[in-house]
Amino acid sequence: MSTDRPEKATPETWMFPPADGWTQEQVKDLDLPFDWELVDGVIVARGQTVPWHNRVRDRLLRSLEDAQRDPYEVLAEQSVRIDGRNTPKPDVIVFDGQGQDLWELESVPVQWVVLVVEVVSTGSQQDDRVRKPAMFAAAGVPYFWRVEHGPDNVPEVHEFWLHRELGVYIPAPEHPLHREKLETEHPFPVSFDLTGVVRR
Repeated sequence: MSTDRPEKATPETWMFPPADGWTQEQVKDLDLPFDWELVDGVIVARGQTVPWHNRVRDRLLRSLEDAQRDPYEVLAEQSVRIDGRNTPKPDVIVFDGQGQDLWELESVPVQWVVLVVEVVSTGSQQDDRVRKPAMFAAAGVPYFWRVEHGPDNVPEVHEFWLHRELGVYIPAPEHPLHREKLETEHPFPVSFDLTGVVRR
């Protein structure tokens, strides 16, 4: 890694971060031919996803949008600013942007986020099951859903709540695993037929 402090990452230098990593300010205007996120000051390419992943993400997004209540907003593939060197892009987020100009945002501050949804992909299992839950729990996000590929292609939703004293996610005491139907009251009431995701 270079020890020089470049002003901005460029398409020629992005893979050579300074010793203490890139900051969001240095990479926010970077135009690369692939989707990426900033993790610990390093630009990390986001892997290709399969149709199952995209369909599940999009149907969950739509279900959350249909159920959302003020003051919440729902977005997919939106970067979340945890700190200056970490702006991951969850599959779906729910956040409270009340009183904010959403059109001026470059990324959503993590303190606004109330739910992160990650649909597990073959190439991101470690991230979706370990790294990202730990990151969002440490940042204080109250709820986390991990969506796994279940039997007959039906998604299974693992619902987690933040244990604030420990700073880690624990399985939701009311209903930790949702099969066939997702039903929860958090962060607002949602009822979603998981089997319908794979119907033609």
